[in-house]
Amino acid sequence: MIDVDLGATVSDGARHFVLATRFVSDASVIALYGPSGGGKSLTLQAIAGLLSLQRGHVRVDGRVLFDSAQGIDLAPQRRGIGYLFQHYALFPHLSVRDNVAFGLTNWRRRTLSREQIALIGELLDTFGLTALADSRPVTLSGGQQQRVAMARALACQPDLLLLDEPFAALNAMLREALRKQLAGVFARWKIPVVMITHDLDDVLALAEVAFVIEHGRVVREVDVRNGEARELMPERRAASLNVRDRHVRDLLNMPVDG
Repeated sequence: MIDVDLGATVSDGARHFVLATRFVSDASVIALYGPSGGGKSLTLQAIAGLLSLQRGHVRVDGRVLFDSAQGIDLAPQRRGIGYLFQHYALFPHLSVRDNVAFGLTNWRRRTLSREQIALIGELLDTFGLTALADSRPVTLSGGQQQRVAMARALACQPDLLLLDEPFAALNAMLREALRKQLAGVFARWKIPVVMITHDLDDVLALAEVAFVIEHGRVVREVDVRNGEARELMPERRAASLNVRDRHVRDLLNMPVDG
């Protein structure tokens, strides 16, 4: 289960954005859905420990990653989180193999164990990258770069996987193929996933539950599997939408006031 309650004010001089995101779910794949600028990426950064919070908590399967009341704030490298950035953030000077293995070594441990070498080989095979293991990212297509970034995120065997617009940089044909591949990877690795997207097809193909985010707040929870929605705005907290006859697309995009 992931239990998130985030409170932060982000400023860049003249502008101020208030993040007040709250959601709880035991779904295997959660989508944070909504328009650009709504606070989805900030939410992912806060979960990963890359954004300072003023209040709230982050709990994954009972493990506390952040809790302002208890004074707990684990460093990003101690949170056990894999993060796939929107533009992949691959290291151009490293090979595909070394990109995937990057998080497994440090200045004290410069070589991989046998188990880690086997894991890297398995990931390269899983994502169809074995033949490209010695290539540099600049020689790869967008879909290949995305698969390298996903393999790298999984290499540390995280407790939670965060995906920031995983298909945004790809064309429509690649998106469909990679959605199918990721669905298989999620089922095989059994790691809980939080994915942000503004593409309804991503939600329908991969997510079990979607939370609609607007202006830094979660306004609606949509059960993608059975087509039910629940309003989460304070003034409508008790409301439950009896909308089994509506398409999930309508549930995700309907106005907040119903």
